[in-house]
Amino acid sequence: MTAPVLTVDQVVDRMAELAAGWPAADGVAVFNAMYLTVTRLVQERLAGAYFEDPATMAELDAVFAARYLAAVDDDRAGRRPAACWRPLFELRAAPNVHPLQFALAGMNAHIENDLPLAVLETCRLTGRAPERLHADYLRINSLLAEVEAQVRAALLPLPAGDPLLHIVGVWSIDRARDAAWASVLALWELHRLPPAFRLVADALSGSVGMVGRALLTPLSPN
Repeated sequence: MTAPVLTVDQVVDRMAELAAGWPAADGVAVFNAMYLTVTRLVQERLAGAYFEDPATMAELDAVFAARYLAAVDDDRAGRRPAACWRPLFELRAAPNVHPLQFALAGMNAHIENDLPLAVLETCRLTGRAPERLHADYLRINSLLAEVEAQVRAALLPLPAGDPLLHIVGVWSIDRARDAAWASVLALWELHRLPPAFRLVADALSGSVGMVGRALLTPLSPN
C-alpha cells in the first residue's frame, strides 16, 4: 500500500502526531523522532537558498516520507510492511535492543531502499533524469549525515569493547548513501523493463531487511 503524498508541512505534522501517540522507548518512535528532526531541517532549507531546485526537493521529500508513512499505516492496519521495514516494526518492543539500533535500522530501511525509489518516482513526476537531482540529493544526504552524527553522539557514550559498538559498526551512512545512488542508476536503466524492475526492487527490499534484522540483534542483559 502507498500512503498519500503530503506536503512537507503535512509530513511534519503527521510525524509530530505519531510521536505524541507512541511511548518514547518504542523502536519506531525512536526512528520517527530522528526523521522528524531531518524533515524539519529540510523544511527550513526549502525556505532559503540551500537547494538548487527547491520545488523538486519538496516533491522528493514528500514522496520519500510517504514510503515510511505507508509502512506505519500498513502496520496499524494489520498488514505486513515492506520487507525492508519489517524488522523494525516486528522488533519495536524487543527487550535488550539499544535505541541507537532502532534509529539505524530505520535509517537503513529508509535510505537504502526508500530513497532510491523516491528519487525515481520524483523523476517520473517531474520529467527529470536522475542526474538533474544529484546535486540536491547530496545536500539532503548532508542533512541526514548531520542528524545521524548527532544521534550517535547522544545515544552511544559507551566504553571500548561494548558489544553494541560491533553491532552498530556494521552500518555506515556514507556507504548507505553511496549504495542508494547506485540503486537509483541501476533501477533507472530498468524502468523500461517493468518485470526486471520489480524483481530487482523486491530483492533490494529483502536484502535491506536482512541488514535491518542484524542491526536489531538483542544485547545480552547485564
